[in-house]
Amino acid sequence: DVPKATEPRGDSDGPRRGSLCDRHCAAINNVQGDLSDLGCHLHRPRVPPGRSAMGWAGHGAPGGSHTPCHLPIFSAATSPPSYCQQHSEEVCESCVVKTTLTAENVVEANKLSNNYKFGFKKWKSHVTERPWEDRSEIVKELYSDLNVVRGSGGSTVTCGNVLYLLLFGWWLSFIYVLMAAMMFITIVGAPYGRLCWDLAGYFLWPFGKVIQKVEVPKSPRALGACEAGAGESSALLGGPMPRRWRPWCWADGRHWQRAGAVVWLCLGYPMLVLAHGLACVTAWLLVVLIPVAKLNARTATRVLLLPPEQVVVRRLRMTEVPLEGEVILCCYRAVNPYYYKYAVDGINVFAVNLLPLVLVTLVLGYVDSHNRLTSSPVKFTLALLSIMPLSYYIGMAIASISAQSNFAVGAVVNATFGSITELTFYITALIKGSREGNRCYAEIVKSALTGTLVGCVLFVPGLCMVIGGIRHQEQRFNSRSAGVSSALLFLSVGGESGTGVSPGLGGDPPVWAATPCPSFPTGVFAPTLFSKVYGKLVCGECHNVTQNPLGHYLCHNCHFDLMENNGTLYYSHVQPLVYTVSLLLPAAYLIGLFFTLKTHTHIYDIHISGCHMPGHHHSAVVHWSRWRALVILLLSTLCMSACADLATEHISPILTNSTISQYFIGVTVLAMVPELPEIVNGIQFALQNNLSLSIEIGNCIAVQVCMLQIPILVLFTIFYPTNFTLVFSDLHVYASMFSVVLMNYIFMDGKCDYFQGTVLVMVYFILLAVYFFAPSPSGC
Repeated sequence: DVPKATEPRGDSDGPRRGSLCDRHCAAINNVQGDLSDLGCHLHRPRVPPGRSAMGWAGHGAPGGSHTPCHLPIFSAATSPPSYCQQHSEEVCESCVVKTTLTAENVVEANKLSNNYKFGFKKWKSHVTERPWEDRSEIVKELYSDLNVVRGSGGSTVTCGNVLYLLLFGWWLSFIYVLMAAMMFITIVGAPYGRLCWDLAGYFLWPFGKVIQKVEVPKSPRALGACEAGAGESSALLGGPMPRRWRPWCWADGRHWQRAGAVVWLCLGYPMLVLAHGLACVTAWLLVVLIPVAKLNARTATRVLLLPPEQVVVRRLRMTEVPLEGEVILCCYRAVNPYYYKYAVDGINVFAVNLLPLVLVTLVLGYVDSHNRLTSSPVKFTLALLSIMPLSYYIGMAIASISAQSNFAVGAVVNATFGSITELTFYITALIKGSREGNRCYAEIVKSALTGTLVGCVLFVPGLCMVIGGIRHQEQRFNSRSAGVSSALLFLSVGGESGTGVSPGLGGDPPVWAATPCPSFPTGVFAPTLFSKVYGKLVCGECHNVTQNPLGHYLCHNCHFDLMENNGTLYYSHVQPLVYTVSLLLPAAYLIGLFFTLKTHTHIYDIHISGCHMPGHHHSAVVHWSRWRALVILLLSTLCMSACADLATEHISPILTNSTISQYFIGVTVLAMVPELPEIVNGIQFALQNNLSLSIEIGNCIAVQVCMLQIPILVLFTIFYPTNFTLVFSDLHVYASMFSVVLMNYIFMDGKCDYFQGTVLVMVYFILLAVYFFAPSPSGC
C-alpha cells in the first residue's frame, strides 16, 4: 500500500533536491492546490530493470496497480523521504510529507483512507473485486481452470507430486480398478469399465496427462433440448460448467436409456463420487493441495457424467500440444504454496475452511451438554479456535461497511463493533463468575486485558518489525501518528510505581501496612495505586524467621483488603475513583479522535484526488454489499457470543486441574488468539514496507483496551454486579508500564529494523516466562 521513497542521488543533485523539497512543502501547506504534479512525479514507483515505466506502473508496481493518475489517489503522511535528508531537520520536520497511494476504485480508496484514521479498523484484504488484468501471473494461476496445456511442462517428478501419489493417487487408482472389474462383470457396462481402467492409470499419476472430450455430432432433438440449459459456474472449478445435470443434452438423446448407463449410475458413479468427494475435501482443507481438489471436483461433476466414447485419456510429450478436442483436465503440479492467497467471494481460504469448525463447536457444545461425546478441554479448545474465523468475518464486515458509507456511519460501526470480540468473552466470563461466586473469572479477565495490552504493544509491532526487516533493511513510519497512540497509552497506563511493606506496632504476628514508594501511575492503574496506599495488607499465614517479635516475617497469600469495616474504604473512596477514571478515559479517547480526525488531520493528511485517464476507470464491484455485510456482522457477533459462552462454560476444569498458572492462560491463550487476524494484517502491511499501519494495529487495540473495553466492563458491573474491580496485581501493573515505556523509547526516531523488533519480541517472551512461573491468583 505504500510506495518506496525515491532513492537519493549524487552530490551534484543537491540544489535540485532542495527545490523538490521546497515544492513538496509548498504543495502540502496549500492543501487546496493541484496535487497532480506531486502524485505523478515526486512519488513515481521504482521501475525494475528491463521494464518500461508505463508497463511497470500498470502491472504490480509497489503501492498500486496503476499509474498514480489512472485512479483515485490516496495520500497519507509518512517519514521524510530520502531527497530531504541533506536539509536541516527543522526544514524537513516543518513540512508533512505525503505518500501517494493508488486504488482501483472509490470504495477501495475509502478503505485505504480508513486504514490511516485513528480508531478505525485496519484491513489489508480488498473489499472489492480486483481487475483481472491487474493481477500477477501467480494469482491468475490460482484461479485458472485445470485445462491449460503448456508447450513444455518440464519434469513432473516433484516433491508435491510424489506427495499426491502417497496421499491420494494409489487408493483412487485402486478404486477405479475395482470399478472397472465390476463394470466388465456386468457386460452391459463394459464401455464404462474401459473408461475406469483408463482413469485408474490417470489418477495414479495425472501429471503430464490430459483428458479430452471428443466431439460427436448431436441429433436435432438433443440440440433443441439443450438450448434452454445455460452453463453454471463454481468457485471451486473456477470457470463455466457444462450442462452436466441435463443428461439428455449429451452426444445422443438415447444415451441414458442404455442399460449400461443405468448400471453405471446405480453402481459405479455413486462410489466414485464419494471417493472424489473425500479427496476433494481433504485436499481443500490442506490449502496447498487445492489443485488436487479442483481435479477431483471437475472429474466428479464433468468427466464421469460424459459418455465413455467421448472421453480420451492421453499422455503429452514435452513439446506436444493437443489441437483437437476440448481439454477437460490437464494438471502439472499437485502443490502450489501460493494458495494461501486464494479467496472465495473475497474471503480468505483459511477463514472458509475454519467456518465449519464454528458449526461443529456449536453443535457439540449445546447438544452434548453432559460431555458424553467430548470432554470440556476439547470443547474449550474448539470454542477458542472458532473465535478466529468469526473475528475475521467481523473485521471484513466492518471494513466493507465503512468503505461504502460516510464517515459518521463508519465511525459508529467501528466504535460499536471494533472491540466486540474481546468484550463478548469478558462479559460472559464475568457473568459466569458472578453466578458461581468464583472470583477466578474476574482475575482471568484482568489477565486477558493485560495480555492483550502487552501483546499489542510488544509482540505485534515487534513481530512485524522482524518479518518486515527481513525484506527491508530499514523501515520508516510516521512517528507523529504513532505518537498520538503512544500519548494516549501513557495517559492510560502511566510511569513506574512500587510499594513497600513494613511492620506496624505490636501484634504477633504484627499488622503489616503498605508503605508507598515514589510512583506515577495514571489511568486504569490509579485505583490500584490508591488501594495499595490506603488498603490493609492481609496475609494468609506468616512465620517468624528470626524468633524475634520485631524481626522478619515470611508471609504467604498476601493481598490488600479493601472491605475492612464493611467495605467503607472501597465503597466510599475506591469505587468513586474507579467511576471517575472510567468516565475520563473514554473522554480522552474522544478527544484523541477529534484531534486526529478534525483539527490535526495533517498528521495523516488523508486526501483522495479525482484524476482519471480515459479508459482506465474501474467500477467498484464489492464482495459484500452493505446489507450483506451488516447481516454477516450480526450473525458473526451472535455466533461469537455463543462460542464465548461455551469457552467460559468449559474453562473451569482447565483452571482447576491445570498446573499452569491462571495468569499465563489469561495473558496468552485468551488474550492473543482473538487477535490473530489483526496480527496477520500487520505482517502483510510490514512485508509491503508499510510499518506505520503495522504499528497502528497494535497501538489502536491497546488504546481501546484501556480507554474503551475497561470502562465498558466497569459500566457493565453497575447494572450487573460482578466480582470485577479495577484493582490489578503488581505483576500486571509492572508488565504494562514497562511495555509502554519501552514502546515509547523504540518509536521515538520514526525508523526501525529487525534488531529493534527482536528486542520487543524477546521482552515479550521474558514477560510470558514470568507469568508462566508466577503462582496463581489467591483464592483460585
